[in-house]
Formats: sequence, C-alpha cells, structure tokens
Amino acid sequence: MNLVINFAYVVSAVLFIFGLKMLSSPATARKGNLVSALGMLLAVVVTLLYAGLDYKWIALGVVVGSVIGLVAAYRVQMTAMPEMVALFNGFGGIASMLLAWSEYHQQPELTTFIALVTFLSAFIGGVTFSGSMVAFGKLSGAITSKAVVFSGQHLVNGAILLAALGCGAAFTAAPATSYPVFLAVVGIALLFGVTSVIPIGGADMPVVISLLNSYSGLAACAAGFVIHNNILIVAGALVGASGIILTNIMCKAMNRSLANVLFSGFGATTAAKGGGPQGEVKPATPEDVYYILEAADSVVFVPGYGLAVAQAQHVVRELGEILEANGTEVSYAIHPVAGRMPGHMNVLLAEANVPYDQLIEMDEINPRMDSVDVCVVIGANDVVNPAALHDESSPIYGMPIIETHRAKTVIVLKRSMNPGFAGIENELFFYPNTRMLFGDAKASIQALIAEFKEE
Repeated sequence: MNLVINFAYVVSAVLFIFGLKMLSSPATARKGNLVSALGMLLAVVVTLLYAGLDYKWIALGVVVGSVIGLVAAYRVQMTAMPEMVALFNGFGGIASMLLAWSEYHQQPELTTFIALVTFLSAFIGGVTFSGSMVAFGKLSGAITSKAVVFSGQHLVNGAILLAALGCGAAFTAAPATSYPVFLAVVGIALLFGVTSVIPIGGADMPVVISLLNSYSGLAACAAGFVIHNNILIVAGALVGASGIILTNIMCKAMNRSLANVLFSGFGATTAAKGGGPQGEVKPATPEDVYYILEAADSVVFVPGYGLAVAQAQHVVRELGEILEANGTEVSYAIHPVAGRMPGHMNVLLAEANVPYDQLIEMDEINPRMDSVDVCVVIGANDVVNPAALHDESSPIYGMPIIETHRAKTVIVLKRSMNPGFAGIENELFFYPNTRMLFGDAKASIQALIAEFKEE
C-alpha cells in the first residue's frame, strides 16, 4: 500500500510541475489548470483512501466541492476575481493553521523539528488568513483601499514579529507544556496579518496577492512536514516558490523592492505630491474616434481595471475583429500589474477568446510604440502615466509603463477624470495627441462598433 501511495504521489507531483509549466503561457494555461487539478484530485483521493475513509464519503466530498466550485465560477463576476483569489489564499492559510493546531492536540509530545514546523504552519497560515481577509476588504471596497499608516507603525510590527519569534522559540523548546504559548502564536499571527497588510495601498495589491499566495504555499509545505505527507510538502513548496518568483516579477514591473512595497505605505501621502498635471483635455465623440480608427493601419488596445468594471472584454474583441477585417493590425499591450491581481488582464482577454498571439508584453510593445497609429487605453491609469518616466516627485516615479504617449494618437476610454487606484492624476490625459472618450467603456465600444456597422 505504501508503494502505491508513493507512486500516486509521484504522479501527482509530476502533474503539478507540468501544470505549473503550462500556466506560464496563455495558450496552455487552461490545460495547465486542469492538469494541476487532476493531480490534486489524485493526491486527495489516495490520501483519504489510505487514511481509511469510505469511498462513498470521498465521492460525496468531490460532488459537494465541485458544485461549490461551479457555482462560484459562474456567479462570481470577473471584476470580483481578485477578491476571490484573496479568499482562496486565505482559505489555504487557515487550513494549514487548523491542521497544525489539530495535530498538536492529538500529539502534544513533539520532536523539536516537528514542533518547529508546527509553529511555522500555524504562524504563516494565520498571517496568510488575516492578511488575505484585509486584502479582500481593500479589493471589494469594504475597507479603504488607501494605505492606512500610523505613527510608530514599523516599531509596532517589529515588536509583533519579535513576540512571535519569542513564542515560537518557547514552543519549540517545550511543546508538551506550551499550549498557552501556541494559542498566543495563533493570536499574534492573526494580528500580524492585519497590521502588515493594512498599510499597503491599493496600487500594490497585485504584489500583495502574489506574496500571500506564496505564504499559503509555505504554510502548506510546513503542514506537510507536520503530518509527514510528501505530496503536501511538494505542492506547498511549488506554490511558495512560484509565488515568490511572481512577487519578484511584480516588483520589477513597478521598479520597487519588496521591502518598499511592504513598508512604504504607498498611497498614504499621494494627495500631497505636487499640484498635478495641467493642460486642456480634448474630449471626443464615438463618431470622432470611429474616423480615427477607420484610417489607422495599426491599433494597440491597452486594458486596465476599467475594462473589468465595464465587462467590456467581449466587445473589445469584437471591435478588434472588425478592425482586422478593415485591414488594421491589432494587438493588446499587457502591463504586468494592470488590474488588481497578477495576470488579471490576461484572464479577462482569454475569457473573451482574444487570440493569444495578439497579447504583447510591455517590454515588447514599447520599442514599437512610435510606429503605432492609435493606442486605445481602456480603463488603465497608473500603468500608462508618463509621470513615472520624468516626475521625481511622483510616487510612481521609476515604474516601467506602457509608453502609449509615444503613439501618433491616444484614445482614452474613461468614465471621468478621477484618478486611478493609486490616487495619482494621469498627465497622459492632457497630452496634445490624446483624445478622451468619456462614458462606460462597454457602451463606448458598442457605439464604435455601431459606427463601423453603419459604414
């Protein structure tokens, strides 16, 4: 039986690795997700059978879980996908914490190593859970998306972390007599998750989501050592490592260090930064934009969170197909931190069946921007703000952007002149080659499609 279990775990691990590899490309991401899910299903079923659970209960669990997943997948709006990811991270964290807690209840006489990983699983899992709940609140608007900072904040967080390390050392040294210490670890972890995420502004949410994802993996890896489960160790390590790599990619995309993201309180003082860009905004009508697009040889769409809010991804694809039929070269420029979670824009456009080869990364599109006839910015703000290139007083100074301002004409689809999630006014709106098409993005694009169909 052990041989069968270990063989099943090896197969699951291989499926995880291949699935993770397939997730790196939009063309294979859906298959990668299915492959990874198959690996997890195999691992869970084999583990439960080995533990002696009746197959009828396993089947019931699969059915109930599948129904919950299907309902969530169909009912959750694409705009709420970042919040859903935050919840998934939080659930992973609380599962690891509760598992460690349960194992400690069953066997308080732990070796030093098992006591250490029990502490790590409980602490990292607790931080992941409460931090993810704060991230969920910020993303959903239940709490302010701005950075919440206070005097002595870093000292408080430092003291909390030191207290956690002290409790961890005490628990590891004498786990059998340290149940109150373990409870303190749980409480400190939940508190630290709140105090470490609440000071992070909304503009940094993609980084926070990927970091919390990594935390959930590390907590699961530690939990695997607690219960001596090899596949949980492997899966947790994969999630933890990939989350750290993704976090690093997100930080590079903003030209900021992880420490700067976690401790700078981005967005807390944005309003005090300078007087903002000045100039004249040039509004346009759908008919004006139609004539511009109809004459263009190349069009680049730049999606942002406003695309998700308006649920405009399907009409954008339809407009792109119309432009291609008109002889226009169409592509979609994707900024790594556009939206509210890593890969947010890729997910939206993939849902609308936009061809994968038309999705162009920032580093690839920027060198070609001078030759682009029209850039259509749909709900993007901070990731196209030229202030990042030259305004040293701007909080986003130094952040790589999609340099839409270099295109011959820029069309910005936006509801109003309100600043983006980072709270920074965008000077692109005042550039001489920019035209503003105000209104709901989906309605505006539908109006453009109607203009083409009346041609």
